[in-house]
Amino acid sequence: MLHGEELELLLSFKASIKDQLGFLSDWNSSATFCNWHGIACDNSSRVINSIELSGQNISGKISSSIFQLEHVQVVDLSNNQLLGEIPGDLFSCPSLRYLNLSNNNLTGPLPRISISHLETLDLSNNLLSGRIPANIGLLSRVQFLDLGGNVLVGKIPNSITNITTLQVLTLASNQLVGEIPREIGQLKSLKWMYLGYNNLSGEIPREIGDLTSLNHLDLVYNNLSGHIPLSFGNLSNLQYLFLYENKLTGPVPRSLFDLKKLVSLDLSINSLSGEIPELIIQLQNLEILHLFSNNFTGKIPVALTSLPRLQVLQLWSNKFSGEIPRDLGKQNNLTILDLSTNSLVGKIPESLCNSGRLFKLILFSNSLEGEIPRSLSSCKSLLRVRLQNNRLSGELSSEFTKLPLVNYMDISSNNLSGRIDKQKWDMPLLAMLNLGRNKFFGELPGSFSTDKLQYLDLSENQFSGNIPRSFGGLSELTHLELSENKLSGHIPEELSSCKKLVSLDLSHNQLSGQIPISLAQLPVLGLLDLSENQLSGEIPSSFGRLESLVQVNISHNHFHGSLPSTGAFLAINASAVSGNILCGGDTTSGLPQCKSVKNPMWWYVLACLLVTLTMFAVAALAVVFIRSRRNELELQRVESKNGRWELQFFDSKFSKSLTIDDILSSAKDENVIMRGKKGASYRGKSFMNNMQFLVKEMNGENSVLPPSFWSVIAEFGKLHHPNIIRLIGICWSEKGGFLVYEYVEGKLLSEVLRNLSWERRRKIAIGIAKALKFLHGYCSPSVVVGDMSPEKVLVDGKDEPRLSLSLPGLACTDTMTKCFISSAYVAPETRETKEMTEQSDIYGIGLVLIELLTGKSPADTEFGMQENIVEWARYCYSDCHLDVWIDTMIRGHATNNPNEIVETMNLALHCTATDPTARPCASDVFKTLESVMKPTSCVSTLKFSSTN
Repeated sequence: MLHGEELELLLSFKASIKDQLGFLSDWNSSATFCNWHGIACDNSSRVINSIELSGQNISGKISSSIFQLEHVQVVDLSNNQLLGEIPGDLFSCPSLRYLNLSNNNLTGPLPRISISHLETLDLSNNLLSGRIPANIGLLSRVQFLDLGGNVLVGKIPNSITNITTLQVLTLASNQLVGEIPREIGQLKSLKWMYLGYNNLSGEIPREIGDLTSLNHLDLVYNNLSGHIPLSFGNLSNLQYLFLYENKLTGPVPRSLFDLKKLVSLDLSINSLSGEIPELIIQLQNLEILHLFSNNFTGKIPVALTSLPRLQVLQLWSNKFSGEIPRDLGKQNNLTILDLSTNSLVGKIPESLCNSGRLFKLILFSNSLEGEIPRSLSSCKSLLRVRLQNNRLSGELSSEFTKLPLVNYMDISSNNLSGRIDKQKWDMPLLAMLNLGRNKFFGELPGSFSTDKLQYLDLSENQFSGNIPRSFGGLSELTHLELSENKLSGHIPEELSSCKKLVSLDLSHNQLSGQIPISLAQLPVLGLLDLSENQLSGEIPSSFGRLESLVQVNISHNHFHGSLPSTGAFLAINASAVSGNILCGGDTTSGLPQCKSVKNPMWWYVLACLLVTLTMFAVAALAVVFIRSRRNELELQRVESKNGRWELQFFDSKFSKSLTIDDILSSAKDENVIMRGKKGASYRGKSFMNNMQFLVKEMNGENSVLPPSFWSVIAEFGKLHHPNIIRLIGICWSEKGGFLVYEYVEGKLLSEVLRNLSWERRRKIAIGIAKALKFLHGYCSPSVVVGDMSPEKVLVDGKDEPRLSLSLPGLACTDTMTKCFISSAYVAPETRETKEMTEQSDIYGIGLVLIELLTGKSPADTEFGMQENIVEWARYCYSDCHLDVWIDTMIRGHATNNPNEIVETMNLALHCTATDPTARPCASDVFKTLESVMKPTSCVSTLKFSSTN
């Protein structure tokens, strides 16, 4: 190939992409291309042998010209923003040895396979779809093959086992199904195999035991069943074995303990059983052992104490019994120890922190007794301590409250006693402290010597005296739980300085005086429980205007007067206001109506009424104005070769570009994007200007539209929001009808969710909430989605969610249109009443949040002892480690930002409350998400060592 031809091909490639940062500014004919940025030439022949443009922020589509360079051996375009399909002639370049297109936004199927000299092929972390080509075995020289992080479907082709040169095989994080081919044992050169995060099923092939060169084996997060093969004992070079999140059963084969090079062994979250033998002493190189969430029984092997390199030991959520080995930690190098949720007894060993590196100690939900070891008081490396739900007794030592790095301490639900106000608290990084449900007494400490405290629970003890005014200085506090003590005096005004306070529970004490009016200035307060005290006076009306307030309980005090007639008090339950001398409220409050109409509240209501009437008048004028302009888009009756059609557009830009022929000609099989029960969806294109649009069939039994149809659809066509796919038109005839939507390039949330980072999930959650806030709060009448499922959310190339609304899912709350939806995302009351409401939409977004956090869908069938995903999430949230329920794809973020994850789950559980009236409104959901998920917030930048 002549130099001029190479130059032309390179410039063609440059023309097809966007170089936003100017990295390719020297790509021009004035200089020899061998000196261009990212180009390397052979020194002797001066022909191009490599193009390396990784991480250059280039976008656009890849031109096929780059693969027409005859002598190029290396092409690396990874870590950019390239999109579109991979050119079909990818494998036609005879000299190409290395191709890396990973970490882009490439879509479409894998290119057609042909015989190639490629040795490295990396297409990972894109949006590639379809099946792995059946003839992939033609890539007979490939040593490194990575197709992970896409949305590939179907089975793993048997022909892949013909690539006997393979050393690294990665198909992880796709949607592959079926069994792992037994012929995989032919890949004798294989060192790394990653097949995790798919839907693979069946038993693990025993032939994998023939891959004696294997160093890494990762089959995690599939549906693999049966026993761990005995043949794994032959993998003498194996250092990393990951089988977690499957359905494996039976005992751990004894042959596994012959793998003396093992560094990390993770068999967690399966249904494995039996005892762990003392043979484990043979694994002298073991650093990480994860066996949690199984059904293991018996005692914890004493042999573990003789593994000198052991750093991480997680055995939680099993059925281990007996005592913790007395010398655990003495000869180990422990950094993380989690033995929680077992049936362990006896005392906590003194030697756990002998390494001086232990930063996470999790022993909760056992039957451990005795005092907290004195040695832990000098364990200065500790960051996270969870000892709750045991039978520990005694007092806290003076040094235990001075651990310098601890940010999370939970020692609740024990038999600990003594005073905690007499010793110095010096824990400058402490963010979460739970001493609840013990036998502590005396006054509350005036200071914890930290400005980072977010969660403080001292409930169900025997504390007395006043609530310290100094608590007002806890500027990061989000939860304050002081219930069921013997606290007296007034509620301090200073608490109003805790501007991040979300939950305040002072119930079941002996507090007196009035509610400080200043508490109504807390901007994000969602729960307020003052019940069972001696409080008096009137309820400040300003609490009714506190938009964030969702749940209130003021029962069994001495309050009098009228309830605020707005906000959380509007539909308050009778049990939350009983035991007072109050009046007003909705019928649900059970209170008598207030007799006087000459009080300030009456004038407030009257003023609100006048304001409302004024707003209605303004709105009416606006409607008249809008309708006067909408005459431009009148209903059209047009003739085509397919008969007479009624056509209505809702945007003049589209009405000028699209015709009935454009719409009808798009409804062809080659244009099908999706088929559903209600018809197919097609991608169309305008003949006039190539404008793309989406057409959805409306299949129904009635060929005659009801009289109200056009008025309903006209309202629907007015919905304009950046997170909602716009309806731009509709056409109808006796033969059927079509809805016409704007076309958005993207993938359904249900297709990509499992591969998304938390940052991308966060953006999607906020966008959905923003759309719901618009539909519920800014549309008149408000629009109810009805089916808030990931199947209704399209994620575009900028990770913006676009909510897809359809006519059968549209209902107005004013008329309470009845419509039955069989989706798993429908609220329980909707299944009974067949009525879709704003509250049922909130339930749906709660389920979506749970799915974004956990990776589990309401349609899944296995939630342990819980009946559904909501019950499972509530159980996990209250009783389990965050590691149990968090999607492993975002576990890294959760480790560093646990509060953001926990607060989001807390919101999700509020949204899925059984009582529809207890669910927040869409505006509150959006505000809470925006507050919790701010990347720059203090909450999200706190660095926790772990989520447990």
